[in-house]
Amino acid sequence: MSLIISQLPGRHERHLLRKRDNPLFPETERSISPKALLKVQRLDHEELVEFITGFHTLVQKTVNLKPNEESEVILGIKEQLDMAYEQASVLADDQTETKQAISKLTHIIMNTIRTNATGDALAMNELEQEDAARSAHYALLQFPIVADLLHPESLILEQDLAPTLLSEDTQGLQAAMQLFDPSQLQIICEDASELLRRLEVEGGVTDQAKKRLTEIGTRLTEGASGTIN
Repeated sequence: MSLIISQLPGRHERHLLRKRDNPLFPETERSISPKALLKVQRLDHEELVEFITGFHTLVQKTVNLKPNEESEVILGIKEQLDMAYEQASVLADDQTETKQAISKLTHIIMNTIRTNATGDALAMNELEQEDAARSAHYALLQFPIVADLLHPESLILEQDLAPTLLSEDTQGLQAAMQLFDPSQLQIICEDASELLRRLEVEGGVTDQAKKRLTEIGTRLTEGASGTIN
């Protein structure tokens, strides 16, 4: 039976597909059965439905905010919107409109907070820094690997981290490496090196994997020099 792969898979299907015929993962995990594929697609669908329900509630809470709403309530909704953007980034199908809606709602919330902070130069400066950090975070979340790694229940476990990163393209890897500090990158680099050494005997090391390892090593060297962004 042929596999019917989703055009825009969610995080469960993405992780299954990462392992498909991939020599960097254990041999027992490289084959995908129609049953296994259907299972992860169902999980992604359930996650999508759950998100939509919760997001509709969050939208209502946001639009129903009173002009004189308490700061705690406003900050709570802002935090929920930030979480919703991360959640939307791992979902199946095209979530562009949803993420745009979250961005607009967040903008409304931030304007309300700015209004309340009028005259407080320190608070305004902190809000500008928060906006810049959020924009950078949103940019990273455009890469599925980043969104998948940041999920509270990430499917990329410790033993999957090295083969997953070595399987990424250059842009995805560069984005993902921004999530790790130098000590974490050192461990990842060591694990990846060991993995490739082990696979070299089996002839399962690709040129792409070697290039990704070099890029991880370069990033680590830059970190030691204090130049990681």
